[in-house]
Order: sequence, then C-alpha cells, then structure tokens
Amino acid sequence: MSAANAVPAPARTLAREQVYWQMLDWIVEGTLGPGEVLRDAAIAGKLGVSRTPVREALRRLEDEGLVQTAVNRWTRVAPLNLAQAAELYPVVGTLEDLALGLAAPRLTAADLDELDTLNVQISRALEAGDARAAVRADAAFHGVWTRRSGNAELQGALGALKRKLQRVELAYFDVPGSARASVLEHAAVVDALRAHDEVAARHALRQNWQGSLDRLIRHAPRRPPSADLP
Repeated sequence: MSAANAVPAPARTLAREQVYWQMLDWIVEGTLGPGEVLRDAAIAGKLGVSRTPVREALRRLEDEGLVQTAVNRWTRVAPLNLAQAAELYPVVGTLEDLALGLAAPRLTAADLDELDTLNVQISRALEAGDARAAVRADAAFHGVWTRRSGNAELQGALGALKRKLQRVELAYFDVPGSARASVLEHAAVVDALRAHDEVAARHALRQNWQGSLDRLIRHAPRRPPSADLP
C-alpha cells in the first residue's frame, strides 16, 4: 500500500456525510417543515461546521428533490407534493412486491415474529397518537423483507424513495383510519407468510400500498400540504 493510500480521509469528508444525514433526518421527520427557508450560515452554526459541507448537503438534497433553490433569492425545504406522492406509491409498491418475492423463501420464524412485534408497535403508537413512532415502526415492518431480499440495489432504491413518502405519511398522519387500516393489511401479509402462501402475501402487500394511496387521495387534500412560499 502506498503512503498516499494509507493517509486517512479528511475530517471534512466525514463532516459532509454527517451534515447530509442530519439535514435529511430533519426534513423527513418534519423538524424542517415544508417551505421552510434554509440559511446555510445558521445551519452551519447549529451543527458546528463550516458552511461548505452544509452547501454540499443542500445541493445533494436538491438533487433528491427534498430542497428547492431560487438563485440569489432563497433555498427552502421542498413543499409536500401529493401528485408526486401519488406517483411514488405504485412505484414503491411494485419494488416492495419484488422484494417480498425475493425474500419469501428466506424468511425465518424469527422474521415473522419480528413482523408481528412491529405491527403491535404500530398499533400501540397509534393509540398513543405518536405519529413518528408509528411511521418508524411501519418503515421497520416493511424493511424486514426488503432487507431479507438480499438485493442491495433494491434496498438502496427503496430507501431513497421511501424517504420522500415518509414526509407525506407524517404530515397526513391524521388521515381518518389510514394507519389503522394498514395494521390490518399488515396482519394479512404476515398470516399469508406463516401459511407459506407467497401469492397471497404479495397480493395482501399490494392491497396495503393501494389502500394507503386511496385513503391519502380521498382524505388528505382537505388539509393544505405545505407552508406558504418565502
């Protein structure tokens, strides 16, 4: 190994990644709300870094559609877009259907128990009115077969798309009956997997994604999806 290869990566590289993931978390979780103006100096001060990694993170988030910029005017968190969400749901559902098909022969009894446990966590979070806990448990539930699919490219694609959907799910968490209906749909998926009926499990999963989209479209437009423009 050459001396150049032995030199550790600059701390700036680590800072850039840390800044990106922190800002991504703030946007997805709603700490930085839709339409909120982003000032790189203020964010840099908050995170204790220079403005350079913040600007790099903002460019990356803009490429992913989570940040918008008007040159020399403003940079802001992208408003929620229900039309985009309506396009994303069937794409994510199709990719998850593929993941479940790949994972089904690999799922163990422990995996199925984990799915049951996570679905209970979703239900309890709903009873407590804890939107973030419910959405996180839901992501973990779907993540079981995504992880067990053994396909890293599929996992990466789903992760990126689902981050966009998570913003919508948190913002419209109070859509009447939506999350509770998902708990029942999740149970149907697990029951089919326990019965070793992959066809029924995948059908139940597709119904879950279609049902979630239908409920969002039916109820969510009654509520303004984004903050006022800066």
